[in-house]
Amino acid sequence: MNDTPMTLIGKKLIEQELEQLIKVDRENIKVDIAEARALGDLKENAEYSAAKEKQSHIEGRIMELQSKIARARVVDVTSFSGSKIVFGATVSLLDANGNEHTYQIVGEDEAMTDKNKISYSSPLGKALIGKEEGDEIIVKAPKGDVTYEVQTVTYR
Repeated sequence: MNDTPMTLIGKKLIEQELEQLIKVDRENIKVDIAEARALGDLKENAEYSAAKEKQSHIEGRIMELQSKIARARVVDVTSFSGSKIVFGATVSLLDANGNEHTYQIVGEDEAMTDKNKISYSSPLGKALIGKEEGDEIIVKAPKGDVTYEVQTVTYR
Protein backbone atom coordinates (compact mmCIF):
# COMPACT_ATOMS: atom_id res chain seq x y z
CA MET A 1 0.00 0.00 0.00
CA ASN A 2 1.56 3.28 -1.14
CA ASP A 3 1.36 6.46 0.90
CA THR A 4 -0.36 9.26 -0.97
CA PRO A 5 0.79 12.82 -0.31
CA MET A 6 -2.00 15.18 0.63
CA THR A 7 -2.22 18.65 2.11
CA LEU A 8 -3.96 19.16 5.44
CA ILE A 9 -6.77 21.03 3.66
CA GLY A 10 -7.20 18.15 1.21
CA LYS A 11 -7.48 15.64 4.03
CA LYS A 12 -10.07 17.78 5.79
CA LEU A 13 -12.16 17.99 2.61
CA ILE A 14 -12.13 14.20 2.26
CA GLU A 15 -13.04 13.79 5.93
CA GLN A 16 -15.97 16.22 5.51
CA GLU A 17 -17.28 14.31 2.50
CA LEU A 18 -16.90 11.02 4.39
CA GLU A 19 -18.81 12.40 7.38
CA GLN A 20 -21.61 13.61 5.08
CA LEU A 21 -21.86 10.20 3.44
CA ILE A 22 -21.89 8.26 6.72
CA LYS A 23 -24.05 10.49 8.88
CA VAL A 24 -26.49 11.92 6.34
CA ASP A 25 -26.55 10.12 3.00
CA ARG A 26 -26.30 6.59 4.43
CA GLU A 27 -29.14 7.29 6.88
CA ASN A 28 -31.31 8.89 4.19
CA ILE A 29 -30.90 5.93 1.87
CA LYS A 30 -31.95 3.55 4.66
CA VAL A 31 -35.21 5.48 4.93
CA ASP A 32 -35.67 5.43 1.13
CA ILE A 33 -35.13 1.66 1.02
CA ALA A 34 -37.62 1.09 3.86
CA GLU A 35 -40.24 3.24 2.11
CA ALA A 36 -39.68 1.47 -1.22
CA ARG A 37 -39.84 -1.94 0.46
CA ALA A 38 -43.24 -1.00 1.91
CA LEU A 39 -44.60 -0.51 -1.61
CA GLY A 40 -44.76 -4.25 -2.18
CA ASP A 41 -43.25 -6.70 -4.70
CA LEU A 42 -39.50 -6.02 -4.75
CA LYS A 43 -38.92 -7.68 -8.17
CA GLU A 44 -40.88 -5.03 -10.03
CA ASN A 45 -40.28 -2.12 -7.67
CA ALA A 46 -38.28 0.58 -9.49
CA GLU A 47 -37.99 2.75 -6.38
CA TYR A 48 -36.46 -0.13 -4.42
CA SER A 49 -34.00 -0.95 -7.21
CA ALA A 50 -32.96 2.71 -7.53
CA ALA A 51 -32.53 3.07 -3.76
CA LYS A 52 -30.43 -0.10 -3.56
CA GLU A 53 -28.25 1.10 -6.44
CA LYS A 54 -27.77 4.47 -4.75
CA GLN A 55 -26.88 2.66 -1.51
CA SER A 56 -24.26 0.68 -3.41
CA HIS A 57 -22.72 3.90 -4.77
CA ILE A 58 -22.67 5.50 -1.31
CA GLU A 59 -21.04 2.45 0.30
CA GLY A 60 -18.47 2.27 -2.50
CA ARG A 61 -17.58 5.94 -2.08
CA ILE A 62 -17.30 5.51 1.72
CA MET A 63 -14.85 2.64 1.23
CA GLU A 64 -12.86 4.65 -1.32
CA LEU A 65 -12.58 7.68 0.97
CA GLN A 66 -11.65 5.55 4.00
CA SER A 67 -8.89 3.97 1.92
CA LYS A 68 -7.60 7.38 0.82
CA ILE A 69 -7.49 8.60 4.42
CA ALA A 70 -5.71 5.42 5.53
CA ARG A 71 -3.05 5.89 2.79
CA ALA A 72 -2.72 9.66 3.26
CA ARG A 73 0.63 11.13 4.15
CA VAL A 74 -0.33 14.62 5.26
CA VAL A 75 2.20 17.28 4.34
CA ASP A 76 2.22 20.55 6.28
CA VAL A 77 3.27 22.94 3.53
CA THR A 78 3.51 25.89 5.92
CA SER A 79 6.66 24.35 7.42
CA PHE A 80 8.53 24.54 4.09
CA SER A 81 10.53 27.46 2.75
CA GLY A 82 13.02 28.20 0.03
CA SER A 83 12.93 28.64 -3.71
CA LYS A 84 13.00 24.95 -4.69
CA ILE A 85 9.64 23.56 -5.79
CA VAL A 86 8.33 20.59 -3.80
CA PHE A 87 4.87 19.20 -3.05
CA GLY A 88 2.61 21.93 -1.67
CA ALA A 89 4.43 24.84 -3.26
CA THR A 90 2.49 27.73 -4.74
CA VAL A 91 4.24 28.69 -7.95
CA SER A 92 3.91 31.73 -10.20
CA LEU A 93 4.83 31.06 -13.81
CA LEU A 94 5.29 33.28 -16.83
CA ASP A 95 4.32 31.74 -20.18
CA ALA A 96 5.86 32.56 -23.58
CA ASN A 97 3.17 35.21 -24.19
CA GLY A 98 4.00 37.05 -20.96
CA ASN A 99 0.89 35.83 -19.11
CA GLU A 100 1.29 34.97 -15.44
CA HIS A 101 -0.21 31.77 -14.00
CA THR A 102 -0.25 30.73 -10.34
CA TYR A 103 -0.71 27.12 -9.22
CA GLN A 104 -0.41 25.14 -6.02
CA ILE A 105 0.98 21.62 -6.34
CA VAL A 106 -1.30 19.26 -4.40
CA GLY A 107 -2.31 15.60 -4.17
CA GLU A 108 -4.22 13.86 -6.93
CA ASP A 109 -7.53 14.01 -5.07
CA GLU A 110 -7.17 17.72 -4.34
CA ALA A 111 -6.45 18.90 -7.88
CA MET A 112 -8.98 21.46 -9.11
CA THR A 113 -7.87 23.47 -12.12
CA ASP A 114 -10.66 26.00 -11.58
CA LYS A 115 -9.01 26.80 -8.23
CA ASN A 116 -5.47 26.67 -9.65
CA LYS A 117 -4.57 23.50 -7.79
CA ILE A 118 -2.69 20.96 -9.90
CA SER A 119 -1.65 17.41 -9.08
CA TYR A 120 2.00 16.62 -8.45
CA SER A 121 1.54 13.79 -10.98
CA SER A 122 0.16 16.00 -13.78
CA PRO A 123 2.50 16.89 -16.65
CA LEU A 124 2.92 20.45 -15.32
CA GLY A 125 3.30 19.24 -11.72
CA LYS A 126 5.99 16.74 -12.74
CA ALA A 127 7.83 19.39 -14.74
CA LEU A 128 7.82 21.82 -11.80
CA ILE A 129 9.02 19.50 -9.00
CA GLY A 130 12.67 20.17 -8.22
CA LYS A 131 12.88 23.42 -10.18
CA GLU A 132 13.73 26.82 -8.68
CA GLU A 133 12.90 30.48 -9.23
CA GLY A 134 14.25 31.62 -12.59
CA ASP A 135 14.27 28.11 -14.13
CA GLU A 136 12.63 27.49 -17.48
CA ILE A 137 10.44 24.43 -17.89
CA ILE A 138 8.96 22.76 -20.93
CA VAL A 139 5.69 20.90 -20.53
CA LYS A 140 4.65 18.30 -23.09
CA ALA A 141 1.00 19.13 -23.83
CA PRO A 142 -1.42 17.70 -26.41
CA LYS A 143 -1.17 20.95 -28.41
CA GLY A 144 2.62 20.81 -28.31
CA ASP A 145 5.36 21.87 -25.94
CA VAL A 146 4.57 24.80 -23.64
CA THR A 147 7.38 26.82 -22.08
CA TYR A 148 7.17 28.57 -18.70
CA GLU A 149 9.60 30.48 -16.53
CA VAL A 150 9.31 30.06 -12.75
CA GLN A 151 8.80 33.51 -11.22
CA THR A 152 8.16 32.86 -7.52
CA VAL A 153 7.83 29.91 -5.14
CA THR A 154 5.95 30.26 -1.85
CA TYR A 155 4.64 27.92 0.80
CA ARG A 156 1.36 28.82 2.53
